Amino acid sequence: MNVFDRVDGTLKLSDDERMLVESVRALARDKIAPRAEHYDRSGEFPDDNVRAINALGLNAMFIPAAHGGAEMSYAAYLECVREISKACASTGVIWATNFHAVKPLIDFGAEEQKKRLLPVMLNGGLASLTITEPSAGSDATGMQTEFRPDGDHIVVNGGKTFITNGAHADLYMLFGKWSEISDSKGAISVLVLEKGTPGLKVVREEDKMGLRASSTAALAFDNCRVPRANLLGKPGDGLKILLASLNRSRPSVAAHALGIARAAFEDAVGYINERKQSGRKIVEFQGIQFMLADMATDLAMCEAWLWHVARLVDGGALDFGVEASMLKMRASDLAMRIATDAVQLYGGYGYCKDYRVERLMRDAKITQIWEGTNQIHRQLIGRSFMKK
Repeated sequence: MNVFDRVDGTLKLSDDERMLVESVRALARDKIAPRAEHYDRSGEFPDDNVRAINALGLNAMFIPAAHGGAEMSYAAYLECVREISKACASTGVIWATNFHAVKPLIDFGAEEQKKRLLPVMLNGGLASLTITEPSAGSDATGMQTEFRPDGDHIVVNGGKTFITNGAHADLYMLFGKWSEISDSKGAISVLVLEKGTPGLKVVREEDKMGLRASSTAALAFDNCRVPRANLLGKPGDGLKILLASLNRSRPSVAAHALGIARAAFEDAVGYINERKQSGRKIVEFQGIQFMLADMATDLAMCEAWLWHVARLVDGGALDFGVEASMLKMRASDLAMRIATDAVQLYGGYGYCKDYRVERLMRDAKITQIWEGTNQIHRQLIGRSFMKK
């Protein structure tokens, strides 16, 4: 048993959760990982992987039993994200986005809304957390998408960009501003927009450096008429819902990053134990051992913090925003560093697409950017120590 097995051993899962995690691990290893290179090269949406995930009923693990799900712990969910992302980072973020988008509905939606909309996800639907705009990235309060009330409907006009699952989603958790509220932050509201709504248009899908099989779309809303029954909470409740959503999605993004980091580390360790220079295995050189020590130590500590945050959430903590920012920032920085070091350890081969570390380095970069850039998270963390 290595140090990472011992860190993971601190994670307390029920028997049902452990069985599900083992099923996910086997699926990731045997089905998803072998297809990852193809999907990265082609840029195709990984429908086969999504179908395989749905065959396990994974969306049910974050939906309460009262609404037909089989809800499990946040820790179990994070472990599944990490295992899928380790096999294929694109597939990992596609599935994780289902949780990011649906959790606000579970936490803040009316019973009628849950009864009507959650079955979409239980039946294998895809969801999209629809926040970012060309002029509103890390500062989401700058969004301009307008929600205008019109009787029993809400008319939506505006546009979004960099939307994960945007071209394939069945449900869009859409944030915009209520036209009748003048306060910029107080106007933020949220509704569920359903696939096929007239006026919803996919403008384009981005051709990205990494996560090439994950759909990242620009969307336009041209007088979309959404039933008022799809509004979560009241007009102006959106900022509260947004912040709560980000606090849950940031550890998920960290688990995604740590899946990439673990894959890069394991590939590098395997390679340097086989590859020889000057008659010696690369791993026998002291300088390489120092690199390995730094990578392993930081990875073990970051994964331990992942499970710490999971325990906070599962324990009912409400104030864990700083911990979530610390986790997202450190996990994503680490993923980029370990993937880059893995390419370095492979030498020239690491720069070639024949080896997975080249893809992992490209996939890792976005984790430092989305869900708030790491510069924003450093500011949030530092600001938390200012005396009132």
